[in-house]
Amino acid sequence: MHKVSYICRQPRLDFMKRIDSLDILKGAIIVLMSLDHFRDYFHYEAFFSNPTDPEKTNSVTFFLRWITHYCAPVFAFLAGISADIIGKKYDKTYLSKFLFSRGLWLVFVEIAILNFGWRFDIEFNYIVFQVIWMLGICMVLMSGLVWMKKRNIFIFSLVVIFGHNLLDLFNISGNLFWAIFHQLEFFSIGDSTTLVIAYPIFPWIGLMSLGYFFGYYFRIDFSPEKRIKLLQTLGFCFIGGFFLVRILNSYGNSKPWTHYETFSQTLFSFMDPQKYPPSLSYLLMTLGPIFILLSLLETRKKTSLSKVLMVFGRVPFFFYILHIYFIHLFAMLVAEISGFGWRSMILKDPIWMLPSKLEGFGFSTFVMLLLWVCFVIFMYPICKKFGDYKINNKKKKWLSYL
Repeated sequence: MHKVSYICRQPRLDFMKRIDSLDILKGAIIVLMSLDHFRDYFHYEAFFSNPTDPEKTNSVTFFLRWITHYCAPVFAFLAGISADIIGKKYDKTYLSKFLFSRGLWLVFVEIAILNFGWRFDIEFNYIVFQVIWMLGICMVLMSGLVWMKKRNIFIFSLVVIFGHNLLDLFNISGNLFWAIFHQLEFFSIGDSTTLVIAYPIFPWIGLMSLGYFFGYYFRIDFSPEKRIKLLQTLGFCFIGGFFLVRILNSYGNSKPWTHYETFSQTLFSFMDPQKYPPSLSYLLMTLGPIFILLSLLETRKKTSLSKVLMVFGRVPFFFYILHIYFIHLFAMLVAEISGFGWRSMILKDPIWMLPSKLEGFGFSTFVMLLLWVCFVIFMYPICKKFGDYKINNKKKKWLSYL
């Protein structure tokens, strides 16, 4: 019995090869996410205005924030696909235990490591549950869902994604469980600490479970031609669904769009559905292009850019943790040089909370983008070295948690 159990947990070699399109997409998304966080700390406008406010933003600022709306859905969906791939390498018992333990690890990282990295506040005046926490809780839930039949998981995913906005009918303030489940909310803990549930897990769990179902189509032995056709069909259907739901401006639009005096302002409003928590229109807007992009990545030949993105895409969590700390440390250096003082970057409030004491700090859009490109170049050799280390040390299980 012990011998059989051991054999079942050995990786199946026919699933060991990685699908490059997934790594390229993860790399592109993690680089985009770093742009959003770089903008938070270094863009002059970030400290006094909402980048998606139609009455105050401009086309470039709006786009720089809007394009990063795709990050969280991609991470949740691809995490589900990765779970299915792991499930084909090992038995389901191993997969369930791995998802549970990794999920708890992500929750710990969000609370203890990332919350400190965002603000460098040793008193933890704010504890914000963001995307890594969401992924962790969803993985814990997935550790149970993987025991369901794939068909039932698919049905569950569709019900959650297309039906979750029915919960908007219930506005239950002050309930921590409800906030974790569906509603963004702030909670006071004691006299000095505020807990922020920025990423309620519903419907993110539906997105991750959908990715787990679609993992079947990303197996190495599945026909790439059939996968491409499926992705393109789904992509155009979801994009069409987004425009239909958004134009109707009713169900699935927790944040309705508004007509403004100018076309650009109306367009900004139309293209900015609610993300916290994600509405149906937001999920349709992001998932559709994701499917199309994945189909295109399947057909494109490798380029120098795609190879660079693959380096980041193979160590996304490692990149995520480091980039928060490096960006914040760089911001402290810039604050000291520019006269604000490095202590101004020890934040008691979240960096995105307006109005900000840092109003007047930062750079123009062009300079900020130039510095961001330099930062990505700086991160490349670090990620490349760590990625190579992971490849050469696959037997070290702790590496699977990074």
